[in-house]
Order: sequence, then C-alpha cells, then structure tokens
Amino acid sequence: MRPYEELIVPIPDYPKPGIVFQDLTPAFADGAAFAAMVDDLAAHFADAGITKVVGAEARGFIVGAAVALRLGAGFVPCRKPGKLPRTTLRESYALEYGTDVLEIHADALTPDDVVLIVDDLVATGGTTTAMVRLIRASGAHLAGLGFVMELAFLSPRAVIAEETDAEVFSLIAVEG
Repeated sequence: MRPYEELIVPIPDYPKPGIVFQDLTPAFADGAAFAAMVDDLAAHFADAGITKVVGAEARGFIVGAAVALRLGAGFVPCRKPGKLPRTTLRESYALEYGTDVLEIHADALTPDDVVLIVDDLVATGGTTTAMVRLIRASGAHLAGLGFVMELAFLSPRAVIAEETDAEVFSLIAVEG
C-alpha cells in the first residue's frame, strides 16, 4: 500500500445520506504521503512532453500545481464563473440536480501546448469532461488525465471516453 492510501478517510453520509465522501485532506497534510502522491502521478506522465497542467478548483489546484512543478510545466487553474479577471472560455456541465460552469483564461493554452488534466478525484466525469472541452476549445493537445482516486463504480471512464481518447490514469480505483 502506498503511503497516501492509508490516510484517505471515508466519511459516510457526507454531504448527504447514501454518499461516502473520500477525504484526501489527511494525505495532503502528510508531507511524505503528499510527495509520494505527486511523484506517482508525475512519474506516470514524465515522458509525455507535458507543457501545462490543468486543475479544477479547489482540490485539483492542490494536486495539479504540485504535479506541474514536478513535470517542469505551467499550471492553468480551471475556475468557477467570475473568478478569473480576463477573457475566459467557459463550459457548462451537468450535475445531479442542475448544471455548473467552469472557465479558463482564453489565452492560458495554445495549440503548441501538451496538456495534462489533474484532479484529486473523478466520480461521474462531469467536471472532467467540461475541462476536456475547454482544452479542445483552446486548440491545445490533451495528452492525459491523472487522478489520485477514481470512483470506478460510477464508470467515469465511459463518460470521459465519449469526449476524448486520451489516457486516463488513477492511483487508486474504488470499485464499490
């Protein structure tokens, strides 16, 4: 077992009954565990020529920025509406009840960029596919998607595959 796996705390019935929230913050708080998590993600994509890492707020910022640093790449924040000060590209995505929107700066990525999406967790794939569409709209090349944890029982890979054939890599897969 990798050092970060044992630090992830399942929280039953959060944020609502029937949901088991996977709290990664104890793994972020442990220096050795966090370093191992970042190293494992970065090592997997070390030879992909990544120039930019895109991460969604908020926990995607934590992991994504650290992975970008390890890869020698830039970091592009993907934010909720109204949080970025310049012209943005925006993409809406479905939630269980309603929709939400993500934005990146319109000039954050270029067609010369090789992009890696990094997030702490992928569940249904909605946030991730919105990021995929933003990267596509920018003209950049999506090389892969890296996650600390994948809720595989929700089949996010099938949803992601509808948007891209880029590699999906997860350090931990939760099957049920």
